Amino acid sequence: MSELLVRQESFTLSSYTDLYDLIVPKDNILRRMNELVDFSFIIDELKDKYCLDNGRNAIPPTRMFKYLLLKIIFNLSDVDVVERSKYDMSFKYFLGYAPEDPVIHPSSLTKFRRERLQDSVLLDMLIDKSVEIAFEHGVIESKTIIVDSTHTASRYSAKTAKEFLQEKSKQLRKAIYKFDESIKDQFPKKPITNEAEDELSYCRTLVRTIEKKPELIEIPVVKERLNTLKEVIDDYDDWQSYSEDPDARTGYKSEDHSFHGYKTHLALSDERIITAAVVTSGDKGDGQYLKELVEKSKRAGMEIDTVIGDTAYSGAENLNYAKNKFRLISKLHPIITNGVRKEDTRFKFNKDAGLFVCPAGHLAMMKSVNKRQNGNDQMRYFFDVEICKTCPLRNGCYKEGAKTKSYCVTIKSTEHTEHAKYQKTDEFKRLAKKRYKIEAKNGEIKNRHGYNQAKSSGLFGMQIQGATTMFAVNLKRIIKLIDEKGANRG
Repeated sequence: MSELLVRQESFTLSSYTDLYDLIVPKDNILRRMNELVDFSFIIDELKDKYCLDNGRNAIPPTRMFKYLLLKIIFNLSDVDVVERSKYDMSFKYFLGYAPEDPVIHPSSLTKFRRERLQDSVLLDMLIDKSVEIAFEHGVIESKTIIVDSTHTASRYSAKTAKEFLQEKSKQLRKAIYKFDESIKDQFPKKPITNEAEDELSYCRTLVRTIEKKPELIEIPVVKERLNTLKEVIDDYDDWQSYSEDPDARTGYKSEDHSFHGYKTHLALSDERIITAAVVTSGDKGDGQYLKELVEKSKRAGMEIDTVIGDTAYSGAENLNYAKNKFRLISKLHPIITNGVRKEDTRFKFNKDAGLFVCPAGHLAMMKSVNKRQNGNDQMRYFFDVEICKTCPLRNGCYKEGAKTKSYCVTIKSTEHTEHAKYQKTDEFKRLAKKRYKIEAKNGEIKNRHGYNQAKSSGLFGMQIQGATTMFAVNLKRIIKLIDEKGANRG
Protein backbone atom coordinates (compact mmCIF):
# COMPACT_ATOMS: atom_id res chain seq x y z
CA MET A 1 0.00 0.00 0.00
CA SER A 2 2.76 2.44 0.90
CA GLU A 3 4.41 1.78 -2.51
CA LEU A 4 1.22 2.90 -4.25
CA LEU A 5 1.13 6.06 -2.18
CA VAL A 6 4.76 6.73 -3.07
CA ARG A 7 3.93 6.45 -6.78
CA GLN A 8 1.12 8.97 -6.29
CA GLU A 9 3.69 11.30 -4.78
CA SER A 10 5.86 11.46 -7.91
CA PHE A 11 6.28 14.81 -9.64
CA THR A 12 3.89 15.40 -12.53
CA LEU A 13 5.82 15.26 -15.80
CA SER A 14 5.84 18.75 -17.24
CA SER A 15 7.92 20.72 -19.69
CA TYR A 16 7.71 23.67 -17.29
CA THR A 17 9.36 22.16 -14.21
CA ASP A 18 12.67 23.77 -15.16
CA LEU A 19 11.05 27.09 -14.27
CA TYR A 20 11.57 26.26 -10.62
CA ASP A 21 15.35 26.45 -11.07
CA LEU A 22 14.93 29.98 -12.40
CA ILE A 23 12.21 31.25 -10.06
CA VAL A 24 12.89 29.59 -6.70
CA PRO A 25 16.33 30.65 -5.35
CA LYS A 26 18.74 28.05 -4.02
CA ASP A 27 18.61 29.63 -0.57
CA ASN A 28 14.80 29.75 -0.42
CA ILE A 29 13.67 28.29 2.93
CA LEU A 30 11.14 25.95 1.30
CA ARG A 31 13.69 24.66 -1.22
CA ARG A 32 16.11 24.09 1.67
CA MET A 33 13.47 22.15 3.62
CA ASN A 34 12.69 19.95 0.63
CA GLU A 35 16.38 19.16 0.28
CA LEU A 36 16.80 18.57 4.01
CA VAL A 37 13.87 16.23 4.66
CA ASP A 38 12.66 13.04 3.00
CA PHE A 39 8.96 13.55 3.66
CA SER A 40 8.09 9.97 2.69
CA PHE A 41 8.08 9.10 6.40
CA ILE A 42 4.61 10.70 6.47
CA ILE A 43 3.39 7.96 4.12
CA ASP A 44 4.48 5.22 6.52
CA GLU A 45 2.66 6.94 9.35
CA LEU A 46 -0.63 7.46 7.47
CA LYS A 47 -0.77 4.52 5.05
CA ASP A 48 -3.46 2.72 7.08
CA LYS A 49 -5.77 5.74 6.73
CA TYR A 50 -6.04 5.40 2.94
CA CYS A 51 -7.91 2.99 0.67
CA LEU A 52 -6.15 2.61 -2.69
CA ASP A 53 -8.39 0.07 -4.41
CA ASN A 54 -11.63 2.04 -4.37
CA GLY A 55 -12.41 5.34 -6.09
CA ARG A 56 -10.03 7.95 -7.44
CA ASN A 57 -6.54 8.50 -6.10
CA ALA A 58 -6.29 10.43 -2.86
CA ILE A 59 -4.36 13.66 -2.61
CA PRO A 60 -0.83 12.56 -1.61
CA PRO A 61 -0.50 12.64 2.20
CA THR A 62 2.91 14.32 2.10
CA ARG A 63 1.42 17.15 0.07
CA MET A 64 -1.39 17.59 2.61
CA PHE A 65 1.12 17.53 5.45
CA LYS A 66 3.24 20.15 3.69
CA TYR A 67 0.17 22.36 3.45
CA LEU A 68 -0.09 22.17 7.25
CA LEU A 69 3.56 23.19 7.53
CA LEU A 70 3.00 26.16 5.22
CA LYS A 71 0.07 27.26 7.39
CA ILE A 72 2.37 27.29 10.42
CA ILE A 73 5.46 28.78 8.78
CA PHE A 74 3.53 31.68 7.25
CA ASN A 75 0.63 31.82 9.77
CA LEU A 76 -2.15 31.51 7.17
CA SER A 77 -5.73 30.25 7.19
CA ASP A 78 -6.77 27.18 5.15
CA VAL A 79 -8.22 29.38 2.41
CA ASP A 80 -5.23 31.71 2.26
CA VAL A 81 -2.58 28.98 2.18
CA VAL A 82 -4.39 27.27 -0.72
CA GLU A 83 -4.88 30.60 -2.51
CA ARG A 84 -1.19 31.46 -2.21
CA SER A 85 -0.22 28.03 -3.53
CA LYS A 86 -1.91 28.96 -6.80
CA TYR A 87 0.59 31.68 -7.67
CA ASP A 88 3.59 31.40 -5.31
CA MET A 89 6.09 29.23 -7.15
CA SER A 90 8.05 28.46 -3.96
CA PHE A 91 4.83 27.03 -2.49
CA LYS A 92 4.12 24.96 -5.60
CA TYR A 93 7.69 23.68 -5.66
CA PHE A 94 7.52 22.71 -1.99
CA LEU A 95 4.17 20.97 -2.45
CA GLY A 96 5.37 18.90 -5.41
CA TYR A 97 3.15 20.47 -8.07
CA ALA A 98 4.11 21.15 -11.64
CA PRO A 99 3.89 24.92 -12.31
CA GLU A 100 0.67 24.57 -14.31
CA ASP A 101 -1.07 22.13 -11.93
CA PRO A 102 -4.35 23.09 -10.23
CA VAL A 103 -4.28 23.09 -6.43
CA ILE A 104 -6.53 21.49 -3.82
CA HIS A 105 -9.77 22.90 -2.44
CA PRO A 106 -9.43 24.25 1.13
CA SER A 107 -12.05 21.75 2.37
CA SER A 108 -9.62 18.92 1.55
CA LEU A 109 -7.20 20.33 4.10
CA THR A 110 -9.88 20.42 6.78
CA LYS A 111 -10.86 16.82 6.00
CA PHE A 112 -7.22 15.71 6.15
CA ARG A 113 -6.78 17.16 9.64
CA ARG A 114 -9.98 15.67 11.01
CA GLU A 115 -10.00 12.25 9.36
CA ARG A 116 -6.51 11.22 8.26
CA LEU A 117 -4.67 12.33 11.40
CA GLN A 118 -7.05 11.00 14.05
CA ASP A 119 -4.93 8.01 15.05
CA SER A 120 -1.50 9.57 14.50
CA VAL A 121 0.93 10.37 17.28
CA LEU A 122 2.33 13.27 15.33
CA LEU A 123 3.87 15.29 18.14
CA ASP A 124 6.48 12.76 19.20
CA MET A 125 7.01 11.46 15.67
CA LEU A 126 7.76 14.86 14.15
CA ILE A 127 10.00 16.04 16.97
CA ASP A 128 11.92 12.73 16.90
CA LYS A 129 12.30 13.03 13.13
CA SER A 130 13.64 16.59 13.33
CA VAL A 131 16.09 15.65 16.11
CA GLU A 132 17.24 12.70 13.98
CA ILE A 133 17.92 15.09 11.10
CA ALA A 134 19.84 17.39 13.45
CA PHE A 135 22.08 14.54 14.55
CA GLU A 136 22.62 13.42 10.94
CA HIS A 137 23.99 16.88 10.15
CA GLY A 138 26.02 17.10 13.35
CA VAL A 139 24.35 20.23 14.71
CA ILE A 140 23.54 18.83 18.16
CA GLU A 141 26.61 18.26 20.29
CA SER A 142 25.52 19.31 23.79
CA LYS A 143 24.18 17.09 26.56
CA THR A 144 22.03 19.84 28.03
CA ILE A 145 18.29 20.40 27.79
CA ILE A 146 16.31 23.41 29.02
CA VAL A 147 12.71 22.85 30.15
CA ASP A 148 9.77 25.24 30.43
CA SER A 149 6.14 25.59 29.38
CA THR A 150 4.33 28.08 27.18
CA HIS A 151 0.62 28.82 27.21
CA THR A 152 -1.76 28.97 24.25
CA ALA A 153 -5.12 30.69 24.56
CA SER A 154 -8.16 28.73 23.46
CA ARG A 155 -9.46 29.80 20.08
CA TYR A 156 -12.72 30.49 21.82
CA SER A 157 -11.23 32.33 24.79
CA ALA A 158 -14.27 31.44 26.90
CA LYS A 159 -16.37 33.83 24.77
CA THR A 160 -19.95 33.08 23.85
CA ALA A 161 -20.63 32.11 20.24
CA LYS A 162 -22.25 35.49 19.64
CA GLU A 163 -19.27 37.36 21.08
CA PHE A 164 -16.80 35.44 18.94
CA LEU A 165 -18.76 35.99 15.74
CA GLN A 166 -19.12 39.68 16.62
CA GLU A 167 -15.37 39.97 17.11
CA LYS A 168 -14.49 38.48 13.73
CA SER A 169 -17.14 40.46 11.79
CA LYS A 170 -15.99 43.66 13.51
CA GLN A 171 -12.39 43.03 12.47
CA LEU A 172 -13.55 42.57 8.89
CA ARG A 173 -15.64 45.77 8.86
CA LYS A 174 -12.80 47.81 10.37
CA ALA A 175 -10.43 46.60 7.66
CA ILE A 176 -12.91 47.69 4.98
CA TYR A 177 -13.65 51.10 6.55
CA LYS A 178 -9.98 52.05 6.23
CA PHE A 179 -10.47 52.00 2.46
CA ASP A 180 -14.14 52.87 2.01
CA GLU A 181 -16.22 54.01 4.96
CA SER A 182 -19.16 54.93 2.73
CA ILE A 183 -19.95 51.25 2.21
CA LYS A 184 -21.25 51.09 5.78
CA ASP A 185 -24.79 51.91 4.57
CA GLN A 186 -24.79 48.86 2.29
CA PHE A 187 -24.07 46.39 5.07
CA PRO A 188 -26.89 44.45 6.75
CA LYS A 189 -28.28 45.68 10.05
CA LYS A 190 -26.65 44.21 13.12
CA PRO A 191 -28.88 41.87 15.16
CA ILE A 192 -30.34 43.25 18.37
CA THR A 193 -30.98 39.89 20.03
CA ASN A 194 -28.57 37.78 22.12
CA GLU A 195 -29.10 34.71 19.95
CA ALA A 196 -25.99 33.25 18.35
CA GLU A 197 -28.04 32.05 15.37
CA ASP A 198 -29.03 35.66 14.59
CA GLU A 199 -25.40 36.73 14.70
CA LEU A 200 -24.49 33.79 12.46
CA SER A 201 -27.15 34.83 9.95
CA TYR A 202 -25.84 38.40 10.03
CA CYS A 203 -22.28 37.20 9.37
CA ARG A 204 -23.39 35.11 6.41
CA THR A 205 -25.24 38.08 4.91
CA LEU A 206 -22.22 40.31 5.53
CA VAL A 207 -19.97 37.84 3.69
CA ARG A 208 -22.34 37.65 0.72
CA THR A 209 -22.50 41.45 0.56
CA ILE A 210 -18.73 41.85 0.57
CA GLU A 211 -18.19 39.10 -1.99
CA LYS A 212 -20.23 41.18 -4.45
CA LYS A 213 -17.58 43.90 -4.18
CA PRO A 214 -14.56 42.60 -6.15
CA GLU A 215 -12.70 45.86 -5.59
CA LEU A 216 -12.75 45.13 -1.83
CA ILE A 217 -11.87 41.47 -1.74
CA GLU A 218 -8.77 42.10 -3.81
CA ILE A 219 -7.33 44.11 -0.91
CA PRO A 220 -5.05 41.63 0.94
CA VAL A 221 -6.02 42.58 4.52
CA VAL A 222 -9.73 42.53 3.67
CA LYS A 223 -9.37 39.19 1.91
CA GLU A 224 -7.60 37.66 4.94
CA ARG A 225 -10.24 38.93 7.39
CA LEU A 226 -13.02 37.73 5.08
CA ASN A 227 -11.49 34.26 4.82
CA THR A 228 -11.09 34.09 8.59
CA LEU A 229 -14.77 34.95 9.14
CA LYS A 230 -15.83 32.37 6.55
CA GLU A 231 -13.71 29.74 8.29
CA VAL A 232 -15.36 30.65 11.61
CA ILE A 233 -18.80 30.26 10.03
CA ASP A 234 -17.87 26.85 8.60
CA ASP A 235 -16.57 25.70 11.98
CA TYR A 236 -19.77 26.86 13.63
CA ASP A 237 -21.78 24.67 11.27
CA ASP A 238 -19.61 21.66 12.13
CA TRP A 239 -19.59 22.02 15.91
CA GLN A 240 -22.92 23.84 16.41
CA SER A 241 -21.49 25.82 19.30
CA TYR A 242 -18.49 27.91 18.45
CA SER A 243 -17.80 28.92 22.03
CA GLU A 244 -17.17 25.40 23.29
CA ASP A 245 -13.69 24.02 23.78
CA PRO A 246 -14.21 20.97 26.01
CA ASP A 247 -10.52 20.39 26.77
CA ALA A 248 -9.42 23.97 27.47
CA ARG A 249 -8.88 24.90 31.11
CA THR A 250 -7.98 28.03 33.06
CA GLY A 251 -4.33 28.38 34.02
CA TYR A 252 -2.34 31.13 35.70
CA LYS A 253 0.65 33.12 34.47
CA SER A 254 0.75 35.09 37.71
CA GLU A 255 -1.37 35.57 40.82
CA ASP A 256 -3.70 38.01 39.03
CA HIS A 257 -3.23 36.98 35.39
CA SER A 258 -5.06 33.92 34.14
CA PHE A 259 -5.63 32.43 30.67
CA HIS A 260 -8.10 29.94 29.23
CA GLY A 261 -6.54 27.30 27.01
CA TYR A 262 -3.58 24.93 26.89
CA LYS A 263 0.02 24.48 27.95
CA THR A 264 2.87 23.02 25.94
CA HIS A 265 5.71 21.70 28.08
CA LEU A 266 8.98 21.85 26.13
CA ALA A 267 12.53 20.55 26.28
CA LEU A 268 15.15 22.44 24.26
CA SER A 269 18.74 21.48 23.51
CA ASP A 270 21.55 23.95 24.10
CA GLU A 271 21.53 24.48 20.31
CA ARG A 272 17.87 25.61 20.56
CA ILE A 273 16.34 22.54 18.93
CA ILE A 274 13.16 21.23 20.56
CA THR A 275 13.79 17.67 21.74
CA ALA A 276 10.47 16.85 23.42
CA ALA A 277 7.01 18.32 24.04
CA VAL A 278 3.86 17.48 25.99
CA VAL A 279 0.57 19.29 25.29
CA THR A 280 -1.87 19.57 28.21
CA SER A 281 -4.81 21.65 29.34
CA GLY A 282 -3.91 25.02 30.82
CA ASP A 283 -4.44 24.05 34.46
CA LYS A 284 -1.56 21.56 34.63
CA GLY A 285 1.58 22.39 36.60
CA ASP A 286 5.02 22.45 35.02
CA GLY A 287 7.15 20.41 37.42
CA GLN A 288 5.24 17.16 37.05
CA TYR A 289 6.31 16.82 33.39
CA LEU A 290 10.08 16.96 33.93
CA LYS A 291 10.55 13.19 33.86
CA GLU A 292 8.44 12.76 30.72
CA LEU A 293 10.36 15.50 28.90
CA VAL A 294 13.70 13.96 29.86
CA GLU A 295 12.65 10.44 28.84
CA LYS A 296 11.24 11.63 25.52
CA SER A 297 14.42 13.57 24.79
CA LYS A 298 16.46 10.44 25.46
CA ARG A 299 14.28 8.38 23.14
CA ALA A 300 14.85 11.02 20.46
CA GLY A 301 18.59 10.38 20.79
CA MET A 302 19.76 12.95 23.33
CA GLU A 303 22.40 12.17 25.92
CA ILE A 304 21.63 14.28 28.99
CA ASP A 305 23.92 15.34 31.78
CA THR A 306 22.29 18.70 32.62
CA VAL A 307 18.68 19.88 32.84
CA ILE A 308 17.92 23.58 33.32
CA GLY A 309 14.55 24.92 34.47
CA ASP A 310 12.88 27.49 36.71
CA THR A 311 11.66 26.96 40.27
CA ALA A 312 8.69 24.90 39.10
CA TYR A 313 11.02 21.94 38.54
CA SER A 314 12.72 21.97 41.97
CA GLY A 315 10.20 19.76 43.79
CA ALA A 316 11.44 16.91 45.95
CA GLU A 317 10.26 14.30 43.44
CA ASN A 318 12.27 15.90 40.64
CA LEU A 319 15.36 16.28 42.82
CA ASN A 320 15.20 12.60 43.68
CA TYR A 321 14.68 11.67 40.02
CA ALA A 322 17.68 13.73 38.94
CA LYS A 323 19.99 12.30 41.59
CA ASN A 324 22.85 10.33 40.03
CA LYS A 325 21.34 10.91 36.55
CA PHE A 326 21.95 14.54 35.67
CA ARG A 327 22.55 17.97 37.18
CA LEU A 328 19.27 19.74 37.84
CA ILE A 329 19.73 23.50 37.56
CA SER A 330 16.51 24.69 39.18
CA LYS A 331 16.40 27.14 42.05
CA LEU A 332 14.66 25.96 45.19
CA HIS A 333 11.29 27.44 46.02
CA PRO A 334 10.69 28.08 49.74
CA ILE A 335 7.28 26.38 49.61
CA ILE A 336 7.71 23.62 47.03
CA THR A 337 11.10 22.41 48.17
CA ASN A 338 11.14 23.21 51.85
CA GLY A 339 7.58 22.10 52.51
CA VAL A 340 5.97 18.81 53.37
CA ARG A 341 2.39 18.59 52.19
CA LYS A 342 -0.30 16.67 53.97
CA GLU A 343 -1.66 13.45 52.53
CA ASP A 344 -3.95 15.02 49.91
CA THR A 345 -1.49 15.49 47.06
CA ARG A 346 -4.25 16.32 44.58
CA PHE A 347 -3.58 19.98 45.35
CA LYS A 348 -0.92 21.29 42.94
CA PHE A 349 1.34 24.28 43.46
CA ASN A 350 1.26 26.91 40.69
CA LYS A 351 4.65 28.61 40.76
CA ASP A 352 3.54 31.52 38.56
CA ALA A 353 0.71 32.53 40.89
CA GLY A 354 2.56 31.44 44.04
CA LEU A 355 -0.59 29.64 45.21
CA PHE A 356 -2.06 26.12 45.25
CA VAL A 357 -4.74 24.92 42.82
CA CYS A 358 -7.45 22.55 44.08
CA PRO A 359 -8.39 19.28 42.28
CA ALA A 360 -11.21 21.12 40.47
CA GLY A 361 -8.76 23.66 39.05
CA HIS A 362 -9.60 26.66 41.26
CA LEU A 363 -6.77 28.90 42.45
CA ALA A 364 -6.49 29.77 46.15
CA MET A 365 -7.55 33.33 46.96
CA MET A 366 -4.90 34.10 49.57
CA LYS A 367 -2.30 32.61 51.90
CA SER A 368 -0.96 33.21 55.40
CA VAL A 369 1.71 31.78 57.72
CA ASN A 370 0.67 29.94 60.89
CA LYS A 371 3.34 30.39 63.53
CA ARG A 372 3.53 27.31 65.76
CA GLN A 373 5.30 27.12 69.10
CA ASN A 374 5.69 23.35 68.98
CA GLY A 375 6.72 22.14 65.56
CA ASN A 376 7.37 23.80 62.22
CA ASP A 377 5.42 26.74 60.85
CA GLN A 378 2.68 26.15 58.28
CA MET A 379 1.63 28.02 55.15
CA ARG A 380 -2.17 28.02 54.84
CA TYR A 381 -3.94 28.57 51.51
CA PHE A 382 -7.58 29.72 51.50
CA PHE A 383 -10.12 28.86 48.79
CA ASP A 384 -13.47 30.42 47.89
CA VAL A 385 -15.88 28.47 50.09
CA GLU A 386 -18.88 29.47 47.96
CA ILE A 387 -17.34 27.60 45.03
CA CYS A 388 -16.51 24.65 47.27
CA LYS A 389 -20.16 24.33 48.37
CA THR A 390 -21.31 23.46 44.85
CA CYS A 391 -18.14 21.82 43.53
CA PRO A 392 -18.71 18.35 41.98
CA LEU A 393 -15.49 17.17 43.70
CA ARG A 394 -16.46 18.42 47.16
CA ASN A 395 -16.96 14.94 48.68
CA GLY A 396 -13.91 14.16 50.77
CA CYS A 397 -12.54 17.65 50.16
CA TYR A 398 -15.04 20.11 51.60
CA LYS A 399 -16.87 19.47 54.87
CA GLU A 400 -20.54 20.39 54.60
CA GLY A 401 -21.34 23.50 56.63
CA ALA A 402 -17.72 24.64 56.96
CA LYS A 403 -17.28 28.40 56.69
CA THR A 404 -13.76 28.15 55.23
CA LYS A 405 -11.73 25.82 53.06
CA SER A 406 -7.96 25.84 53.36
CA TYR A 407 -4.95 23.71 52.52
CA CYS A 408 -1.81 23.63 54.66
CA VAL A 409 1.85 23.03 53.90
CA THR A 410 4.37 22.48 56.67
CA ILE A 411 7.53 24.52 56.14
CA LYS A 412 10.78 22.71 56.86
CA SER A 413 13.77 24.94 56.28
CA THR A 414 16.17 22.03 56.84
CA GLU A 415 15.06 20.18 53.67
CA HIS A 416 17.20 20.07 50.50
CA THR A 417 20.30 21.55 52.09
CA GLU A 418 22.54 19.80 49.56
CA HIS A 419 20.80 21.40 46.59
CA ALA A 420 20.65 24.74 48.40
CA LYS A 421 24.43 24.68 48.69
CA TYR A 422 24.82 23.69 45.03
CA GLN A 423 22.74 26.58 43.74
CA LYS A 424 25.23 28.99 45.35
CA THR A 425 28.12 27.64 43.27
CA ASP A 426 29.56 29.37 40.21
CA GLU A 427 28.71 26.33 38.05
CA PHE A 428 25.02 26.52 38.97
CA LYS A 429 24.88 30.28 38.33
CA ARG A 430 26.68 29.92 34.98
CA LEU A 431 24.38 27.18 33.72
CA ALA A 432 21.22 28.90 35.00
CA LYS A 433 21.93 31.82 32.67
CA LYS A 434 21.13 29.59 29.67
CA ARG A 435 17.43 29.51 30.55
CA TYR A 436 16.80 32.59 28.41
CA LYS A 437 17.12 30.38 25.31
CA ILE A 438 13.82 28.60 25.92
CA GLU A 439 12.05 31.86 26.71
CA ALA A 440 13.24 33.18 23.34
CA LYS A 441 12.01 29.98 21.65
CA ASN A 442 8.59 30.37 23.28
CA GLY A 443 8.44 33.90 21.93
CA GLU A 444 9.36 32.69 18.44
CA ILE A 445 6.69 30.02 18.17
CA LYS A 446 4.02 32.36 19.54
CA ASN A 447 4.84 35.60 17.72
CA ARG A 448 6.04 34.25 14.37
CA HIS A 449 4.00 31.07 14.03
CA GLY A 450 0.67 31.86 15.69
CA TYR A 451 1.12 29.58 18.70
CA ASN A 452 -0.31 32.21 21.03
CA GLN A 453 -3.82 31.02 20.12
CA ALA A 454 -5.26 27.59 19.31
CA LYS A 455 -6.36 27.14 15.69
CA SER A 456 -9.11 24.64 16.50
CA SER A 457 -11.11 23.09 19.32
CA GLY A 458 -9.95 20.32 21.64
CA LEU A 459 -6.73 18.81 22.89
CA PHE A 460 -6.22 16.75 19.73
CA GLY A 461 -6.35 19.86 17.56
CA MET A 462 -3.83 21.54 19.86
CA GLN A 463 -1.52 18.52 19.57
CA ILE A 464 -1.64 18.71 15.76
CA GLN A 465 -0.87 22.43 15.90
CA GLY A 466 1.95 21.74 18.34
CA ALA A 467 3.38 18.94 16.20
CA THR A 468 3.53 20.96 12.98
CA THR A 469 4.79 24.08 14.77
CA MET A 470 7.65 22.29 16.57
CA PHE A 471 8.64 20.48 13.37
CA ALA A 472 8.68 23.71 11.35
CA VAL A 473 10.72 25.73 13.87
CA ASN A 474 13.17 22.83 14.28
CA LEU A 475 13.75 22.60 10.54
CA LYS A 476 14.36 26.34 10.33
CA ARG A 477 16.82 26.14 13.22
CA ILE A 478 18.65 23.15 11.72
CA ILE A 479 19.09 24.96 8.41
CA LYS A 480 20.53 27.98 10.23
CA LEU A 481 22.94 25.80 12.22
CA ILE A 482 24.06 24.00 9.05
CA ASP A 483 24.79 27.36 7.44
CA GLU A 484 26.73 28.54 10.51
CA LYS A 485 28.70 25.30 10.55
CA GLY A 486 29.58 25.72 6.87
CA ALA A 487 30.61 29.34 7.40
CA ASN A 488 32.92 28.36 10.25
CA ARG A 489 34.59 25.76 8.06
CA GLY A 490 35.09 28.37 5.37
